[in-house]
Amino acid sequence: MQERHGRLPWLAPAELDAAQREVYDGIAGGARAAAGSPFPLVDAQGRLHGPFNAMLVSPTLGDALQRLGAAIRFGTSLDLRTREIAILEVARAARSDFEWYAHELVGRGAGLTDDELDALRHGRPAATFSAVEHAVHGATVALVRAGDLDDAAHARAVGALGEVALVELVALVGYYQLLALALRVH
Repeated sequence: MQERHGRLPWLAPAELDAAQREVYDGIAGGARAAAGSPFPLVDAQGRLHGPFNAMLVSPTLGDALQRLGAAIRFGTSLDLRTREIAILEVARAARSDFEWYAHELVGRGAGLTDDELDALRHGRPAATFSAVEHAVHGATVALVRAGDLDDAAHARAVGALGEVALVELVALVGYYQLLALALRVH
């Protein structure tokens, strides 16, 4: 009987077809692995953890998603701390335990302190956040609560972050909301 990962088959490397193997290699051997993930991407049998197993079920979509995720995590102008602040806010708002677990570890590696993580866990910015980190947190909270930024919030975010970083932040929030949804459903 096929082992399950939630509601989906938990696919081992030997069970993958060529398209699935390409997605698997992009995740397990790509930028996430090269960056030295603080949480295990695979189990002892090589099966993917978290939202990544679902990406194997539909390899065309899965490949696009894993590439988008890699671009968001490793190819934007957002620095590591600000990116993790935003991801952790999405995880908190979506009540996504896996996202919180994984990105709390990444955030610690980025220098987020216990007090800062505790503030984020309770939906607050930490007093020690920089002006840019406060702006990222504030914009992320607005995006996850309202799904939008009104004109004033948009102007504040552009003033603090610039247009490029705000475009990247909006994509990050949407991507991690998608992962949280996939984790809940599958």
